[in-house]
Amino acid sequence: MSDTMYVSKDAFERMRQELQRMKSVDRPAASRAIAEAREKGDLKENAEYDSAKEAQGMLEAKIALLESQVASSRIVDESDIDTSKVSILTRVTITNVASKKTVTYQIVGEAEADLKANKISVSSPIGQGLIGKHKGEVAEIKAPNGVLKFKVEEITL
Repeated sequence: MSDTMYVSKDAFERMRQELQRMKSVDRPAASRAIAEAREKGDLKENAEYDSAKEAQGMLEAKIALLESQVASSRIVDESDIDTSKVSILTRVTITNVASKKTVTYQIVGEAEADLKANKISVSSPIGQGLIGKHKGEVAEIKAPNGVLKFKVEEITL
């Protein structure tokens, strides 16, 4: 993962805490599980050993991914955000021009995206289409079923 990930300070701290937990709690637990399985006999026919080794491999892959994400993260300070245009960490209220439906989204980095919480990724089609728009502007976003038009109603923190 070579691209810069933009995250809030809270998201960065959550990622660091998760990484620390994986290294200090999960990794030793995986090693213990392998040792316990190894004590049970022949490794060629020991499914518990194979399962423990596989779980350890998956854990190490998650640790490597999270380390990469933490290393490539850039913390965005809310005090530096310009609310005259849509940018990362702003909340934007948009109205679908066709359906007249209004919704508010927060533009966040990929690690924080959660559609149920109305947080959309800056790299999503809607996120990309809204970035840089000002209040009153209409964003045209290409979707599989055609071009969607959203009018920017409000931009806040």
